[in-house]
Amino acid sequence: MVHLISLLAICSAAVTTLAMPRLSNITTEHGLVRRATISTSTTGTLNGYYYSLWMQTNAGATMNVGTGSYSLSWATSSVNVVGGVGWMPGSARVINYSGNFNSPGNGYLSVYGWTTNPLVEYYIVESYGSYNPATGLTSLGTVTSDGGTYNIYHNVRTNAPSIEGTTTFNQFLSVRTSKRVGGTVTTANHFNAWASHGLRLGTHNEQILATEGYESSGSSSISIS
Repeated sequence: MVHLISLLAICSAAVTTLAMPRLSNITTEHGLVRRATISTSTTGTLNGYYYSLWMQTNAGATMNVGTGSYSLSWATSSVNVVGGVGWMPGSARVINYSGNFNSPGNGYLSVYGWTTNPLVEYYIVESYGSYNPATGLTSLGTVTSDGGTYNIYHNVRTNAPSIEGTTTFNQFLSVRTSKRVGGTVTTANHFNAWASHGLRLGTHNEQILATEGYESSGSSSISIS
Protein backbone atom coordinates (compact mmCIF):
# COMPACT_ATOMS: atom_id res chain seq x y z
CA MET A 1 0.00 0.00 0.00
CA VAL A 2 2.40 2.83 -0.95
CA HIS A 3 3.90 5.63 -3.34
CA LEU A 4 4.35 9.55 -3.97
CA ILE A 5 3.65 8.83 -7.19
CA SER A 6 6.95 7.62 -6.35
CA LEU A 7 5.48 5.90 -3.40
CA LEU A 8 2.65 8.17 -2.33
CA ALA A 9 -0.07 5.69 -3.03
CA ILE A 10 1.73 2.98 -1.07
CA CYS A 11 1.95 5.00 2.10
CA SER A 12 -1.57 6.32 1.93
CA ALA A 13 -2.83 2.75 1.71
CA ALA A 14 -1.40 2.05 5.11
CA VAL A 15 -4.04 4.13 6.90
CA THR A 16 -5.09 2.27 10.01
CA THR A 17 -8.53 3.79 10.53
CA LEU A 18 -10.81 1.44 8.62
CA ALA A 19 -14.52 1.73 8.01
CA MET A 20 -16.87 -0.91 9.34
CA PRO A 21 -16.96 -3.84 6.89
CA ARG A 22 -19.81 -4.17 4.43
CA LEU A 23 -20.13 -7.77 3.29
CA SER A 24 -22.62 -9.06 0.77
CA ASN A 25 -23.26 -12.28 -1.14
CA ILE A 26 -21.85 -14.38 1.68
CA THR A 27 -21.91 -18.06 0.70
CA THR A 28 -21.85 -20.82 3.30
CA GLU A 29 -21.63 -24.57 3.12
CA HIS A 30 -22.17 -26.85 6.14
CA GLY A 31 -21.91 -23.78 8.37
CA LEU A 32 -18.57 -22.60 6.96
CA VAL A 33 -18.13 -19.33 5.10
CA ARG A 34 -16.76 -20.19 1.64
CA ARG A 35 -16.54 -16.71 0.12
CA ALA A 36 -17.63 -13.13 0.68
CA THR A 37 -17.90 -9.95 -1.35
CA ILE A 38 -16.32 -6.84 0.21
CA SER A 39 -16.98 -3.33 -0.99
CA THR A 40 -15.51 -1.15 1.77
CA SER A 41 -12.20 -0.95 3.63
CA THR A 42 -11.78 -3.79 6.12
CA THR A 43 -9.61 -6.69 7.28
CA GLY A 44 -10.55 -10.14 8.53
CA THR A 45 -10.03 -13.87 8.20
CA LEU A 46 -11.78 -16.48 6.08
CA ASN A 47 -11.15 -20.20 6.55
CA GLY A 48 -7.67 -19.64 7.96
CA TYR A 49 -6.51 -16.90 5.57
CA TYR A 50 -6.20 -13.23 6.40
CA TYR A 51 -7.65 -10.70 3.96
CA SER A 52 -7.41 -6.94 3.64
CA LEU A 53 -9.02 -4.32 1.44
CA TRP A 54 -8.22 -0.60 1.69
CA MET A 55 -9.57 2.24 -0.45
CA GLN A 56 -8.56 5.87 -0.13
CA THR A 57 -12.10 7.07 -0.84
CA ASN A 58 -13.78 3.94 0.55
CA ALA A 59 -15.53 3.51 -2.80
CA GLY A 60 -14.90 2.29 -6.32
CA ALA A 61 -13.60 -1.23 -5.69
CA THR A 62 -15.02 -4.68 -4.97
CA MET A 63 -13.14 -7.74 -3.74
CA ASN A 64 -14.52 -11.27 -3.73
CA VAL A 65 -12.71 -13.38 -1.13
CA GLY A 66 -12.49 -17.16 -1.09
CA THR A 67 -10.29 -19.63 0.75
CA GLY A 68 -6.78 -18.45 -0.13
CA SER A 69 -8.05 -16.54 -3.15
CA TYR A 70 -9.54 -13.24 -4.21
CA SER A 71 -10.68 -11.30 -7.23
CA LEU A 72 -10.48 -7.51 -7.20
CA SER A 73 -11.82 -4.89 -9.58
CA TRP A 74 -11.26 -1.18 -9.12
CA ALA A 75 -12.00 2.14 -10.79
CA THR A 76 -10.38 5.55 -10.71
CA SER A 77 -12.97 6.68 -8.15
CA SER A 78 -11.18 4.61 -5.50
CA VAL A 79 -8.06 6.80 -6.05
CA ASN A 80 -5.78 4.30 -4.28
CA VAL A 81 -6.83 0.72 -3.55
CA VAL A 82 -4.92 -2.21 -2.05
CA GLY A 83 -6.43 -5.65 -1.57
CA GLY A 84 -5.27 -9.20 -1.08
CA VAL A 85 -5.18 -12.36 0.99
CA GLY A 86 -2.41 -13.92 3.05
CA TRP A 87 -1.42 -14.36 6.66
CA MET A 88 -1.43 -12.58 10.00
CA PRO A 89 1.27 -12.61 11.13
CA GLY A 90 3.59 -12.98 8.17
CA SER A 91 6.83 -14.96 8.15
CA ALA A 92 9.75 -16.00 5.95
CA ARG A 93 7.51 -18.43 4.08
CA VAL A 94 7.47 -19.81 0.55
CA ILE A 95 4.41 -18.46 -1.26
CA ASN A 96 2.97 -20.09 -4.36
CA TYR A 97 0.47 -18.08 -6.36
CA SER A 98 -1.36 -18.09 -9.66
CA GLY A 99 -4.00 -16.08 -11.48
CA ASN A 100 -4.23 -12.98 -13.64
CA PHE A 101 -3.46 -9.30 -13.24
CA ASN A 102 -4.89 -6.66 -15.56
CA SER A 103 -3.53 -3.18 -14.89
CA PRO A 104 -2.89 -1.09 -18.01
CA GLY A 105 -2.36 1.97 -15.80
CA ASN A 106 -0.67 2.45 -12.44
CA GLY A 107 -0.97 -0.87 -10.61
CA TYR A 108 1.18 -3.45 -8.83
CA LEU A 109 1.09 -7.12 -7.92
CA SER A 110 3.33 -7.95 -4.98
CA VAL A 111 3.95 -9.72 -1.72
CA TYR A 112 3.20 -6.90 0.70
CA GLY A 113 3.72 -6.72 4.44
CA TRP A 114 4.61 -4.84 7.59
CA THR A 115 6.88 -5.49 10.55
CA THR A 116 7.14 -3.71 13.90
CA ASN A 117 10.18 -2.95 16.08
CA PRO A 118 11.39 -1.64 13.70
CA LEU A 119 8.38 -0.45 11.74
CA VAL A 120 8.93 -1.46 8.10
CA GLU A 121 6.65 -1.62 5.07
CA TYR A 122 7.88 -4.03 2.40
CA TYR A 123 7.14 -5.07 -1.17
CA ILE A 124 8.28 -7.96 -3.35
CA VAL A 125 6.91 -6.70 -6.67
CA GLU A 126 6.10 -9.39 -9.21
CA SER A 127 4.38 -7.29 -11.87
CA TYR A 128 3.19 -3.75 -12.51
CA GLY A 129 1.39 -1.71 -15.13
CA SER A 130 2.60 1.52 -16.73
CA TYR A 131 4.44 2.82 -13.66
CA ASN A 132 7.45 1.23 -11.96
CA PRO A 133 7.04 1.62 -8.17
CA ALA A 134 10.79 2.15 -7.80
CA THR A 135 10.79 5.27 -10.00
CA GLY A 136 13.04 7.88 -8.42
CA LEU A 137 14.83 5.40 -6.14
CA THR A 138 18.41 4.13 -6.45
CA SER A 139 19.01 0.38 -6.65
CA LEU A 140 21.16 -1.00 -3.82
CA GLY A 141 21.86 -4.20 -5.71
CA THR A 142 20.03 -7.29 -6.91
CA VAL A 143 18.82 -10.63 -5.60
CA THR A 144 18.24 -13.69 -7.77
CA SER A 145 15.35 -15.83 -6.60
CA ASP A 146 12.74 -18.18 -8.02
CA GLY A 147 14.00 -17.91 -11.59
CA GLY A 148 14.23 -14.13 -11.73
CA THR A 149 16.29 -11.09 -10.79
CA TYR A 150 14.97 -8.36 -8.52
CA ASN A 151 16.39 -4.89 -7.91
CA ILE A 152 16.55 -3.87 -4.24
CA TYR A 153 15.47 -0.42 -3.04
CA HIS A 154 15.15 1.47 0.23
CA ASN A 155 12.98 4.49 0.93
CA VAL A 156 12.17 6.49 4.07
CA ARG A 157 8.63 7.75 4.58
CA THR A 158 8.42 10.81 6.85
CA ASN A 159 5.23 11.62 8.76
CA ALA A 160 3.29 9.12 6.66
CA PRO A 161 0.36 6.84 7.52
CA SER A 162 1.28 3.39 8.83
CA ILE A 163 -0.13 0.53 10.89
CA GLU A 164 1.06 2.50 13.94
CA GLY A 165 -0.46 5.81 12.87
CA THR A 166 1.25 8.75 11.19
CA THR A 167 4.99 8.38 11.72
CA THR A 168 8.37 7.92 9.99
CA PHE A 169 9.32 4.45 8.80
CA ASN A 170 11.41 2.52 6.27
CA GLN A 171 10.19 0.89 3.07
CA PHE A 172 12.06 -2.05 1.54
CA LEU A 173 11.37 -3.13 -2.04
CA SER A 174 12.42 -5.92 -4.37
CA VAL A 175 11.19 -5.27 -7.93
CA ARG A 176 11.36 -8.11 -10.44
CA THR A 177 13.09 -7.10 -13.67
CA SER A 178 11.02 -9.51 -15.77
CA LYS A 179 7.34 -9.22 -14.88
CA ARG A 180 5.31 -12.34 -14.21
CA VAL A 181 1.95 -13.38 -12.80
CA GLY A 182 2.22 -16.76 -11.14
CA GLY A 183 5.00 -18.76 -9.55
CA THR A 184 6.85 -19.13 -6.28
CA VAL A 185 8.13 -16.35 -4.03
CA THR A 186 10.74 -17.46 -1.49
CA THR A 187 10.43 -14.51 0.85
CA ALA A 188 13.48 -15.51 2.93
CA ASN A 189 15.73 -14.86 -0.08
CA HIS A 190 14.54 -11.26 -0.18
CA PHE A 191 14.64 -10.77 3.57
CA ASN A 192 18.23 -12.07 3.66
CA ALA A 193 19.27 -9.93 0.68
CA TRP A 194 17.78 -6.84 2.33
CA ALA A 195 19.63 -7.65 5.56
CA SER A 196 22.91 -7.89 3.64
CA HIS A 197 22.39 -4.21 2.76
CA GLY A 198 21.61 -3.30 6.35
CA LEU A 199 17.84 -3.37 5.80
CA ARG A 200 16.51 -5.37 8.73
CA LEU A 201 12.92 -6.36 9.38
CA GLY A 202 11.28 -6.55 12.79
CA THR A 203 8.43 -8.66 14.14
CA HIS A 204 6.07 -9.65 11.36
CA ASN A 205 2.59 -8.17 11.14
CA GLU A 206 0.37 -8.68 8.07
CA GLN A 207 1.62 -10.35 4.88
CA ILE A 208 -0.57 -10.57 1.76
CA LEU A 209 -0.30 -11.25 -1.97
CA ALA A 210 -1.62 -7.81 -2.87
CA THR A 211 -2.99 -5.98 -5.84
CA GLU A 212 -2.66 -2.20 -5.74
CA GLY A 213 -4.09 0.41 -8.08
CA TYR A 214 -3.47 4.14 -8.02
CA GLU A 215 -5.59 6.62 -10.01
CA SER A 216 -6.35 3.82 -12.45
CA SER A 217 -8.76 1.02 -13.20
CA GLY A 218 -8.12 -2.70 -13.51
CA SER A 219 -8.75 -6.16 -12.16
CA SER A 220 -6.98 -9.21 -10.76
CA SER A 221 -7.81 -12.73 -9.70
CA ILE A 222 -5.24 -14.44 -7.48
CA SER A 223 -4.94 -17.72 -5.56
CA ILE A 224 -2.21 -18.46 -3.00
CA SER A 225 -0.88 -21.40 -1.04
